[in-house]
Amino acid sequence: MIHLQGLTFRREGRDILRGVDLKVNPGEHWAILGRNGCGKSTILEMVTAYQFPTSGTVDVLGNRYGTVDVREVRRRIGYISPALIEKMELGDPLWEIVASGAFAFLRFYEEVPEEVKTRAYEELKRVGLGDYAEHPFGTLSQGERKKALLARTMMASPRLLILDEPCAGLDLYEREKFLQSLTELAESDVSLLYVTHHIEEIIPVITHVALMAEGRFVSSGPKKDVLTPDKLREAYDLPIDVRWTHDRPWIEVRKESGQ
Repeated sequence: MIHLQGLTFRREGRDILRGVDLKVNPGEHWAILGRNGCGKSTILEMVTAYQFPTSGTVDVLGNRYGTVDVREVRRRIGYISPALIEKMELGDPLWEIVASGAFAFLRFYEEVPEEVKTRAYEELKRVGLGDYAEHPFGTLSQGERKKALLARTMMASPRLLILDEPCAGLDLYEREKFLQSLTELAESDVSLLYVTHHIEEIIPVITHVALMAEGRFVSSGPKKDVLTPDKLREAYDLPIDVRWTHDRPWIEVRKESGQ
């Protein structure tokens, strides 16, 4: 699905990525964790071909960037980020926002094919928004808007779904509803690459974690092998305890003696 080898990225005299290797196999769902500025979002830009490395290779869905038309690869990738919501027209009906995903448009300027409209209604039902199909996009809560973007993404039947901090700004209720919708979508034939600051968003469907610090991975692999106190301390420079409940990690920052 994804194979990154020896990625480096230098911008304005600063090393953003310093030798990143990552391999995502079919059937795996990955999360990338790390502090602000460690390079998480830059990796997503590499995978979606909106940035290119200073050195190293990027293979996505069997295609090596630099030898293919990246626009064709992007059509098989779903991408959800805070910036995408800002580009949507708040007055457009929700079904139309979702339907635009079938063509990678931001909005329609001509009549929408009936079969595409029907599919949009189906995808909205799948994420629990079927009753809101005719509502203006701007009347939805932040959590509902992000679930609508999930539905929009699935209109193109992507093989890879990339999410850049999708729960940012959501309250506890909306976060959990969004994560439940994501779990249901992950049961289809799609692999996830999920970037977050918050370890508690590593839901059971996530199989692997890459832990990042200062432009490199300090550890990557099956989530329980990576999310250990020693490795988390290396990434966050904090004494962290991890508790697993129903295959989901929860953390506590430990107070050390003398503090």
